[in-house]
Amino acid sequence: MTSARITGNAKLAGVIGWPITHSLSPAIHNYWLANYNIDGLYAPLNVHPDQLADVIRALPKMGFAGVNLTLPHKELVLPMLASIDATASAIGAVNTIIIRDGACHGTNTDAYGFIENIRPHLTGKNKIGKNKAVLLGAGGAAKAVAYALAQEGFAEIIICNRSLAKAEHLASHYPTAKAASWQSRATHLEGADLLINATSLGLAAKEPLHIDLTALPKTALVTDIVYTPLITPLLQAAIAHGNPTIDGLGMLLHQATPAFHAWFGHPPTITAALRETISGAQEN
Repeated sequence: MTSARITGNAKLAGVIGWPITHSLSPAIHNYWLANYNIDGLYAPLNVHPDQLADVIRALPKMGFAGVNLTLPHKELVLPMLASIDATASAIGAVNTIIIRDGACHGTNTDAYGFIENIRPHLTGKNKIGKNKAVLLGAGGAAKAVAYALAQEGFAEIIICNRSLAKAEHLASHYPTAKAASWQSRATHLEGADLLINATSLGLAAKEPLHIDLTALPKTALVTDIVYTPLITPLLQAAIAHGNPTIDGLGMLLHQATPAFHAWFGHPPTITAALRETISGAQEN
């Protein structure tokens, strides 16, 4: 694969966060730019929350096609945009800005990324059911996952969070969702088709997620939005328990595809070579 082609006419995009050094998004988008020989650049933008409004206003003037947003900006940015679409409005967070006619418009591709990552287990011979999903967490990532589960038609969504009030608030948005205490999380695994960790527990340098999987059916899919490390303690436990698992890297890759298409005009493909490249970038 050749290097990205960058000229004075290059289309610009990037990711805004604070801090931003951990982001794998530049590696993903610049891989595609080089692979498709597109004149463009995707840059990491380290922006303090106090400067976010100034940066958002400057993006159209600087020729940006758009940006992604990561922590802590996904909710802070909402009042700074010309519009947000129905998906971002329902989730209550924006992870992608598309610039049209000099104005910044917000959307959210996290829900799409989550569902597309587990899509192989929703279809085909060995597909899981959609009777019950257990979601751990009620923060920004969990909001996107809960929206995706509701849109996909899961009959029951149990949301367990360390703050029960936050779980209750998130559950109140969806008729099939119910809140549960963090202490009761293991008891809700009985009969589950899907278990999702949407907390930061298990992330490198943070404490692991502790949950007794005894009651979880061995047919249930276990997935983790954490991708550093790729195989988290939860996924290790699920594998030992005999469950199918999906790591969080796929969600990151899938959420990037609609943004890249919107900014650069080319629908990108997720390949084994891309996963290998990003996994390598993660280790460096």
